[in-house]
Amino acid sequence: MATFAYEALNAAGKPQKGTVEATTNEEAVQKIRSQGFFPTSVREQKAKKQAEKDAAAQTAKKPKKKRGGGGGFGRVSPKLLTLFTRQLSTLQDAGLPLLRSLQILEGQQKPGLMKNILQGVCDEVEGGSSLSEAMSKFPRAFNRLFVKMVNAGEIGGVLDIILQRLAEFMEKSQRLKRKIRGAMIYPIVVITIAVLILTGIMIFIIPKFEEIFTDFGVKLPAITLWLMNTSRWVAGNIPGQSIPGAVFIAVSPFAIWIGLKLIRKAEVGRMVTDWIALHVPIFGKLLRKTSIARFTRTLGTLISAGVPILEAINITKETSGNYVFERALGNVHDSIREGESFAGPLRESKTCDAIVVNMIDVGEETGELDGMLLKIADNYDEEVDEQVEALVSLLEPLMVVVLGGMVGTIVVAMFMPMVAMINSLQGGNKGN
Repeated sequence: MATFAYEALNAAGKPQKGTVEATTNEEAVQKIRSQGFFPTSVREQKAKKQAEKDAAAQTAKKPKKKRGGGGGFGRVSPKLLTLFTRQLSTLQDAGLPLLRSLQILEGQQKPGLMKNILQGVCDEVEGGSSLSEAMSKFPRAFNRLFVKMVNAGEIGGVLDIILQRLAEFMEKSQRLKRKIRGAMIYPIVVITIAVLILTGIMIFIIPKFEEIFTDFGVKLPAITLWLMNTSRWVAGNIPGQSIPGAVFIAVSPFAIWIGLKLIRKAEVGRMVTDWIALHVPIFGKLLRKTSIARFTRTLGTLISAGVPILEAINITKETSGNYVFERALGNVHDSIREGESFAGPLRESKTCDAIVVNMIDVGEETGELDGMLLKIADNYDEEVDEQVEALVSLLEPLMVVVLGGMVGTIVVAMFMPMVAMINSLQGGNKGN
């Protein structure tokens, strides 16, 4: 009977090493599996020196894995991370060892940041780290919310269930973002095309009319003069003008975006811009409901996963995306730490509707706070959907009216001098 050295994974996916006595390699594999291990390498044990030589040779030949996080730029896209979470949840639910699941998902990734990060996670798990510890070392893919939920799943022994909840949470968040972005595509495209057309009219069409009016010596009304001056500014034909106005029109969206980014780097800038965003007519109400849906779903998911409530509130505060709600949740955190209620400081902040505060109050009293938060999130998701559809329905006729007004102004400004010119020509013909 020979001695076989083996490397295997236990039920949690952690590596195990040992030896087993067997007559054949197949018998050794069966004995290892009977112990509840999944063998990855089984070989007959040789003399100590020879084994050390073989191990050294294998180490020299084996290419080192590229550690995650070393390549690529930016962050992993939410869509890619959501897909990974759903797939990992499915593999864990099927009973596959954790390390094997990660290796499968890493193998199917295209070269890039996500693949590099998963290679790093595999290395860490293979080295004995837990999944949450491994993921915490790669914040470009796994934020604090993700890591804490995975950690709660590991502690409770329900990692597959937690991953499933996390996947559902991410899918709903992505669905909400897609709907809002989809609603904004139509007006952005219409406005962009309208600006391009109007700029073209100002540069190429209006100057032709100006030449005609100058040749005939027609007295121009104020609206026509204003339009021609605007045309000269856009085309860069004003004496002393160094940069055409068309350049300012093209650059202004980017300048506004960069300006807002710089303003929001300061805490006061974030506070002011976020407060204004929540009070803008029409859009402010939509942003408020979106923020409520986001923070209640995040907090409800964390609490239901077993994350301590104070830590869950801190994580939710960091991921709320709005300074007004961050401050409100900070007050809630302080209130709970001092033994007071959740609903009180939220009511005082006036960031949420009364129905939201009352539902949270009921959830506290009944001990079903997580379930109540998730119900609020579902209700507000539906309200956001309805409001987005109503907003799109409102924007369509509004765009038509605005564009019609612009075109009508240009037509009136151009035809008023033409009518005067025709009348003067007709009067001259009658005199002859």
